[in-house]
Amino acid sequence: MIGSIIRLHAGDNVVIARTDVGLGEALEEGLYRSRSQVPAGYKIASSDIKAGEPIRKYNVIIGFAGNDIARGTMVHTHNVEFHEFDRDYAHARDYKPTDFVARDKQETFDGIVRPDGSVGTRNYIGLLSTVNCSATVIRKAAEWFTPERLAGFPNVDGVVAFSHAIGCGMEMTGEPMDLLRRTLAGYARHSNLASVLIVGLGCERNQIAGLLEQEALSVGSNLKTFVMQETGGTRKTIEACIAEIEQMLPEANNIVRQPVPASHLKVGLQCGGSDGFSSITANPALGAAMDILVRHGGTAILSETPEIYGVEQTLTCRAISREVGEKLVERIRWWKEDYARGRDVQINGAVSPGNSKGGLANIFEKSLGSSMKGGTTSLMAVYKYAEPVTTSGLVFMDTPGYDPCSATGQIAGGANIIAFTTGRGSMFGAKPVPSIKLATNTAMYTRLTEDMDINCGEILDGTVSLEEMGQRIFQELLATASGKRSKSEQLGLGDNEFVPWQIGIMG
Repeated sequence: MIGSIIRLHAGDNVVIARTDVGLGEALEEGLYRSRSQVPAGYKIASSDIKAGEPIRKYNVIIGFAGNDIARGTMVHTHNVEFHEFDRDYAHARDYKPTDFVARDKQETFDGIVRPDGSVGTRNYIGLLSTVNCSATVIRKAAEWFTPERLAGFPNVDGVVAFSHAIGCGMEMTGEPMDLLRRTLAGYARHSNLASVLIVGLGCERNQIAGLLEQEALSVGSNLKTFVMQETGGTRKTIEACIAEIEQMLPEANNIVRQPVPASHLKVGLQCGGSDGFSSITANPALGAAMDILVRHGGTAILSETPEIYGVEQTLTCRAISREVGEKLVERIRWWKEDYARGRDVQINGAVSPGNSKGGLANIFEKSLGSSMKGGTTSLMAVYKYAEPVTTSGLVFMDTPGYDPCSATGQIAGGANIIAFTTGRGSMFGAKPVPSIKLATNTAMYTRLTEDMDINCGEILDGTVSLEEMGQRIFQELLATASGKRSKSEQLGLGDNEFVPWQIGIMG
């Protein structure tokens, strides 16, 4: 990648500025010159493109020329049109069985084996609110357990409150309530939580009894419930929660990490603050790491439905079956035809101001990079938001593109670690799981090194290959799963990123 521009595919009619390109600068060994100044990460027409013709990046359509674009012209939102086009889903046409690593050669990490056989990467005690009305209680109870008060329990990573903004004033039945309860139950069962308290107000629509019955949860030594109206109000419920957690701490502390196969890793894949380099460095490097993980029997959870729109055919063609491919297409159609029709959201074209400033013209281009996080193995299953992920390999979960909400669904589904790529510099954590941050470019990594775990910009600098970076990411995931604290954990992030998807009507 030496030089000022990058050609990604022989079939492309654009190239990418690796560095800032000056007016009149000779490009591609002097074949043509830049017709303007072009920031790093932006596209430049490498041939004349007629109005209406497709613009190709990685030989994938990312938009259409809004007017005649002369060779050497910067290509961005001012001359790229977004509109629908036919795609061949070719369900299961390119499916290939995974070439697994032999069991005796599988990599391992030091995990926490729970009584049910699930494996955790962290060891928290969690508090869940059924409704916003009990949010203050669980936060106050969690805040009481300062590092000083937990000093005698070195194997406990902390006490964390998962509060949210809904639980009442919403539909009593149907998908909105089912979704909230799936999410809460997914956290209640999560392998990174040693014990859980569920706290309600008492008169909310999301009743504790209904939650327990619907999600087959049972009160026991590691799951307790409190109802504020029955316990005596705010102060007494906070005190009761603190007393109960104090009883839970000795058992929670009584864990020993042990070597377990990498197949127990379930990685939630996220990207935020994407830029023009996301599809060149961090996202395909994370995809290379996921290919390694899948071969070791692990699970990669690709999500953010609006951010695969336009390139979903690259997933359906390698689905294990037509049924799995059609399930993915059905989710996209629901977004387009029911949920987001006529709304000013990214599945309908526009990306965020930060994405645009980073060089991305529209959602098709963003999706091209976003989908690369999943790697190249076959698509094994498609899940609704927060459904338990029970299939290993590359899977997809239907979530919004909003990172905290998407990661919440992945964690509820069983993800025990998050891998998060960013070009602009997203600051993110997601208790009770660790999150590692992958920077797309060296300039941002250097500027925000306190928040970034790995600099995938080295690929762009020419000092590391894509395959080498994929191996580095895989090893970092194993180390972090074994207890190494990520940058976001060192900064204390993750207390405010529990964001269940609110899809229903409030009333």
